Parts: sequence; structure tokens; C-alpha cells
Amino acid sequence: MQIQINSNHSIDTGESFERWANAELNDSFSRFRDDITRIEVHMSDENGEKVSPDHTRCMMEARLANREPVAVNHHGANQDEAFRGASDKLKRVLEHTLGKLRDHRARESIRREPDLDNA
Repeated sequence: MQIQINSNHSIDTGESFERWANAELNDSFSRFRDDITRIEVHMSDENGEKVSPDHTRCMMEARLANREPVAVNHHGANQDEAFRGASDKLKRVLEHTLGKLRDHRARESIRREPDLDNA
């Protein structure tokens, strides 16, 4: 699973944030490792130099093997809050999406082959 951290010119994520984010995502999404090919994180400050609540935005996109990607957004007062909120949302979306796929695969078909022993 690859992890890619991006930010726009108005926010500085820094190397320490990127290391921390990589470790957090690898740990949080380890159970989805077989289903996710890449997670992209896009951090941005939507108000530039203006100070306002929830001005930091984190968009996370999970690229799934043989499936359409899923994406979430979360706004927070700082990078940490926005990142953790987006991570939690992405986890819930993946649990729902991949859980439905697993449930569907686990169901037994109602169609059965004729019993050849009784024929």
C-alpha cells in the first residue's frame, strides 16, 4: 500500500508530519492492506492568511484494487484535527464498502447443481 501526502502552497506539511501521517495510515488501514493499492492525502488551508475555525481541509482518497476509488473530506482547526477526521471517515467508508463486498461473496447461491447421486 503506497501513501502519498500532498499539500497546496498555503500549508506546509513538513517532513515530520509526512512521517507521522505515513505511520498513522499504515497502522490504521493495515487490515485493508490487501484491498488498498494507494492512499492519497491532500492537505490545504482554505482561507489562506485569514484565521477562522475549520479552515484546514484534508481530502483522503483510497485507491482500491479492481474497484472505484473512494474519497472523503474533513475540515478542522489544524492539520492534526483535519487529518484524523478524514482518516476516521475513510475508515468507516472502507468498512462499509468492503464489508458489503465480503458479505456478498460469503453468501451461498440459491442456485444449486442437480444432485447427480439421486438421479
